[in-house]
Amino acid sequence: MGIYFRKRKRPRPIGVSEKTSPPDGNHNSADNTSESLLLSTDIEENLQYLQAIFENCSDVVYREFLLAQQEQIKLALIYTDGLTDKSQVSEQIMRALALEMSMATDSTEITRANALHYVKMRGLCIHQIQESQRLEDVVDAVLSGDTVLLVDGHATALINGNRGWESRSIEDSKTEIVVRGPRESFVETLRTNTSMLRRKIKNPNLKIETLQLGQVTKTDIAVAYIKGIVNEGLVSEVKKRLGRINIDGVLESGYIEELIKDNPMSVFPTISHTDRPDRVAANLLEGRVAILVDGTPVALTAPYLFIEAIQTPEDYYEQSFFASGVRVLRIASLFLALTLPSLYVAIISFHQEMLPTPLLLSIAAQREAVPFPVFVEAFIMEVAFEIIRETGIRLPRPVGQAVSIVAALIIGEAAVQAGLVAGATIIVVALTAMASFTVYYSGSIALRLLRFPLMFLAAFLGLFGLISGLIIMVVHLASLRSFGVPYLAPVAPIITEDLKDSAVRAPWWAMDKRPHLIGQNNPRREAPGLKPHPPRERKR
Repeated sequence: MGIYFRKRKRPRPIGVSEKTSPPDGNHNSADNTSESLLLSTDIEENLQYLQAIFENCSDVVYREFLLAQQEQIKLALIYTDGLTDKSQVSEQIMRALALEMSMATDSTEITRANALHYVKMRGLCIHQIQESQRLEDVVDAVLSGDTVLLVDGHATALINGNRGWESRSIEDSKTEIVVRGPRESFVETLRTNTSMLRRKIKNPNLKIETLQLGQVTKTDIAVAYIKGIVNEGLVSEVKKRLGRINIDGVLESGYIEELIKDNPMSVFPTISHTDRPDRVAANLLEGRVAILVDGTPVALTAPYLFIEAIQTPEDYYEQSFFASGVRVLRIASLFLALTLPSLYVAIISFHQEMLPTPLLLSIAAQREAVPFPVFVEAFIMEVAFEIIRETGIRLPRPVGQAVSIVAALIIGEAAVQAGLVAGATIIVVALTAMASFTVYYSGSIALRLLRFPLMFLAAFLGLFGLISGLIIMVVHLASLRSFGVPYLAPVAPIITEDLKDSAVRAPWWAMDKRPHLIGQNNPRREAPGLKPHPPRERKR
């Protein structure tokens, strides 16, 4: 066709060919060609090339019309059906340019030379407009839900921000349920999520920087932090780790979590994930960095400490005495969820003298008809419960709850009646399962995995094997870092000031400083002397 495009004078990306073919329908890569071209002043050439790039894309709409009833000035609108607010396209762009602009201006003033200026300054009724001469920006804008307006005679495209796709409404969190606290959680739309953070932290120091990851998906990623509180080195490290990601697609925050975590071979999470805006806002106020991914209702925050596994947002909304008691209960539950099956196996196999004689005789009577060793018995029941748990999660909610309850009752009762397991084993496995639910979900995953090797050590070495496994685990935890922060802080190393918000929670008037290793850039978060007290004198 002999179409001519101006080459961009910039370093060419790796893998981009030096040759750019005309839009003959035989292109191999839309990305490679679009990254090396600028727009033409001929609107027909631009449309032909865009149609070649979006070949077989039936959801891309092309709409040509005249500007202010001027026969010599042609406009073209390109957008993706389903990603754009059609009412804005009809009323604020097409109607405004084709009909209302002729009434607002003298049509003799508009020429091909100044048409772009008139369209931008007097015609468009859009809140956000950007100009670009790069074909790459045009393609990205169309695929992102913006509308692109081309004006004949100008090599500049007007990108109008009127995204408007169907999205899920804001609902209560399904994974971190609280009795007292906000009833909202993140959704799959990035800008909705950032707006919820902005609504909670009304401060210009809340910075939200956006970038794209994924060579094919081009997923929008937002990095949020509070300038003046966060350590600038932490922000630089987060951006550095995100910048080295080179992957085809990012569909969920889990992709990023595995690519930027400190120790990729550890079962313990070193990056927190949550769907609650209040939890993310609290982490930002302590000096952490949040990462939000478009298309997922889960945000990542870093650094992440092990002690956060027993902390919930509701701890900070209730009285400190109640929150402290609940945290102690969670710590005990964490220990039970990790060691109870192993402790049961070790005592029954090697250390029967540790049990009272009546209890020992009762357990022995229960296991008299059981054909398996206690380790095999406990292992089978643990695996069975994990299967039931996964079944309940994957099935639809009404069906999953019924199946989980029925399966647990039937399998447990039938196994005891058939003599496959002892009743005490069922109690141990059930108590272990309930204890694991009191721990933050990401932390409970590590407990579920480590439970089995600890059972194996207890079956062969007794309490010595169990204690040896726990020592190895603690040494591993002490060696972990989350973006340079020790994973076991403030316990190892001991930071006395931070112990106010660890196993117990001090009242708010006593927690006047941020975590030492995270918020050291701006340590004080409240004024001293806020402890309430009754009036010294009675008013008359």
